[in-house]
Amino acid sequence: MKKLDLKTKDGVDANLEKLSQLFPEVITEIKDENGKIRRVADFEKLKMILGDDAAESAQEFYEFTWPGKNEAIMEAAKATTKTLRPCVDESKNWDTTQNLYIEGDNLEVLKLLQESYLGKVKMIYIDPPYNTGKDFVYRDNFHKSAEEGKEDEIERDEETGEKLFQNTESNGRFHSDWCSMIYPRLKLARDLLSDDGVIFISIDDNEVHNLRKICDEIFGERNFITDFVWEKGKEGGNDSSIMRSHYDNIMCYTKNCNSKKIINLDKKDTSRHIRKLPEDNLVLGVENEINQGELFQLINLSKQKDYRVKIPLKDGTIIEWDSYAPQTTIDKWIKTGKIFVGQRKVPYVKSFLNEEIQGQKPSNIITQDYGTTKAGSIEIRELFGSREFFSYPKPSVLLKRIVQIGSSEKCLILDFFSGSATTAHACMQLNAEDGGNRKFIMVQLPEVCAPESEAAKAGYKNICEIGKERIRRAGEKIKTEHATTAPNLDIGFRVLKLDESNMKDVYYKPNEISQDMLAGLESNIKEDRNDLDLLFACLIDWGVELSLPLKTETIDGVEVHTVNDGDTPDLIACFAQNIPESVIRKIAARHPLRAVFRDSSFADSPGKINVTEIFKTFSPNTIIKVL
Repeated sequence: MKKLDLKTKDGVDANLEKLSQLFPEVITEIKDENGKIRRVADFEKLKMILGDDAAESAQEFYEFTWPGKNEAIMEAAKATTKTLRPCVDESKNWDTTQNLYIEGDNLEVLKLLQESYLGKVKMIYIDPPYNTGKDFVYRDNFHKSAEEGKEDEIERDEETGEKLFQNTESNGRFHSDWCSMIYPRLKLARDLLSDDGVIFISIDDNEVHNLRKICDEIFGERNFITDFVWEKGKEGGNDSSIMRSHYDNIMCYTKNCNSKKIINLDKKDTSRHIRKLPEDNLVLGVENEINQGELFQLINLSKQKDYRVKIPLKDGTIIEWDSYAPQTTIDKWIKTGKIFVGQRKVPYVKSFLNEEIQGQKPSNIITQDYGTTKAGSIEIRELFGSREFFSYPKPSVLLKRIVQIGSSEKCLILDFFSGSATTAHACMQLNAEDGGNRKFIMVQLPEVCAPESEAAKAGYKNICEIGKERIRRAGEKIKTEHATTAPNLDIGFRVLKLDESNMKDVYYKPNEISQDMLAGLESNIKEDRNDLDLLFACLIDWGVELSLPLKTETIDGVEVHTVNDGDTPDLIACFAQNIPESVIRKIAARHPLRAVFRDSSFADSPGKINVTEIFKTFSPNTIIKVL
C-alpha cells in the first residue's frame, strides 16, 4: 500500500519526461555525488539530433533576458508541499456549487492546480500589477543579497505572512523584478489551458513591451492573437506627466493556434443587409431572381482581383471586370440572378445571410460601450452602498465582453489576480443571459486593507473578503433579475485557503529518537487538521477536480467521505482510527477509482495487508493509498 506524496511534481522531472517522449535516445543515467543513480539528458546527443538548428552557447542569438530570469524559470519548475484547506463557513452553496475561490499566493496555487486542471481551462483572464512604481508585487525568490533586500521595503501580509514589496522606480531591478514575478506564473498558467484555450492579460504602457516578449517565449509568437485596446474613459488618466492615457491593453494569446474554435464570432451585423434591389438589374440572361425576400447585401465583385470576367447587359453591351470568382461561376450566378449591375454599371454579387458564416470576427478595439474605469468604480459603490473600496476596478461589462470572446457556454474560466472578483461577476452575468454553464476559479492573495481605507472602516480585513462579498451580492442580484430565465444559476463558490502541509515535519537522526517520542509519532498529521483538510490534500495529490460533489456519511460508526458518488466514485476516504473491517468491505463494494486511509488507521502491517486483500477480492482496479 503506497503513501500519498502530498507534494506537487518536480517541473524538471516533468520536462525530462516530455523530452524522453520526443527523443528517448538523449535520456541516460548518471551516478551523482551521493552515489545515487538518476536520469539526465545528454545535451551533446541532443545537439547531434538537432544538427545545425542547435545554437552554441558562445554564439550570439536572438533572446529576451533580464537579471534573475534563470531563477524565474526554475521557480516555475519547483515542487511545493503546501496544500489548500477548505473553509465551508466562508463558502456559498458548498454542497452544490462548482465554482472555487482560492486565497493565497497565486504562484503556489497554480502549482497545486496543475494535476487537477491540466489542460482543462478554456479561458484565463488576469489583471496583474502594472508596475507603475506605486503598486506592490509578489516578492518570490529573486536571490538578492541581504543589502538589496533591505532596500526593497519588504512588507508582509499580516494574515498570511506572504512577502510583498513596493517596486519603486528607484529600484535598480525595477523591470527585472516585475518580469521575474510574472514569468513563472504565466508558464504554469499555460499548462492549465486547453488546446483551444486563450489567455487575456490587462496591462498598460509600463510593461506592455516586456509582457509581449515574455508571452512570445512562453506561448509562442505564432499563438499571439491580438492586442486588444480598451478605451477606458473619455477624460483619460493622468498616469503620464506628458500625455493623458485613454486606453489600456489586453494582450491575448492562445495555446494552440491550429485548434478549430479558439474565439467566438460576434453576431453578424445585418445593418447593411436588404430584402429588395435598389433598382432594376441590367444583367442579360437572368432566369430566376433568388432573393425572394431573404436578407442579403451587395458585395463589390472585385474585392479580390484574381480573374477578368465578362458580364453581358440587356442593352447589348458587355462589361469587363476584375473579379474574385472565375467566369464559370459568374455565368452560373447570372442565371440565378445573383449578379447585379445597376445604372452606374458596377457589378455586385448578392451575399445572402444564410450563405455566410453566421458571425463576424471580433474587433480588437473595445470601445467605451463596454464600460470605463469610472463605470467600474460606480458598480462597486452600487453593490456595497456608496463605498470606494477599489481604485479603478474593471467593469463587469468589460469582462463579460472578454468572456463572450474567449469562452464556450460550458467551460472553466480562471483568474489568478482576481482582485474585486469582476471576472466571477461577469461569468455569472453571462450565464444568466445566455443559459451558459461556465465555471470559475478565482485566486487572490489576501492583501490586508490599509487601516485608513474605506474597506477597513467597513469591516473588511483584506481584499479576499471584499471579493467574496462581491460575488455573494452580485450573484443574488443577478439571480433575482433572471429568476424566471435562470432559476438554477450557480452563484456559489467553495473557499479554499493556501496553507502549509497537513503533515508534520519530523526529521530525527536514529540515535535521537526515544521511546516517548515514538509514542508521540503515532500520527504524522498535524493536530489542527480535520477530515476535509486531508480529503482536499488527497484530491490535489491525485489530480481530482476540487469542485466535484462531496458526500459524508457514517458507516458502522466511522465517517466516510465520497467524491463524485455514482457507479464508480472518483474517491472514497476514511480517516478514522482503527477502521472496522466491515467498513473496508463496504467501501470496496462500491468500486471506487481511488481509496485513501490514514497510515495510523491500521494497527500493524497485517492490518494493511488485509485491506489490500479485501480490495483485490471486491474491487481489484481500485488504487489504494495511505497518508
